[in-house]
Amino acid sequence: MEKWIIRTVAAICAAGSTALFWTFGIFLCVPWRESRMLSLNRIELQVLVIPLIAGLAVAWGALHILAMADRTGSPGLYRALCVALLIASLLAVSGGMSWTAARLP
Repeated sequence: MEKWIIRTVAAICAAGSTALFWTFGIFLCVPWRESRMLSLNRIELQVLVIPLIAGLAVAWGALHILAMADRTGSPGLYRALCVALLIASLLAVSGGMSWTAARLP
């Protein structure tokens, strides 16, 4: 029973990190589309870096919480969930970029 509680808390943390990566994708779309990623001003850099760092920290925390339940007992499931979180994070960034691109003129 306690493994499921730990997995549920890890899933909530993973959902939060996915939302932060989606937000990162939203703000990444405009400079990427205008091909000016290397010439960002300080405010744009802050807007990009904060959701990225927070998303990485929350995803790292979710993996550590998940490790308490599954790393020693079922390492195959733990690896599969780590890969699933990585894929979901990349898809969230892509989804945020495409959501913003669909709303730009």
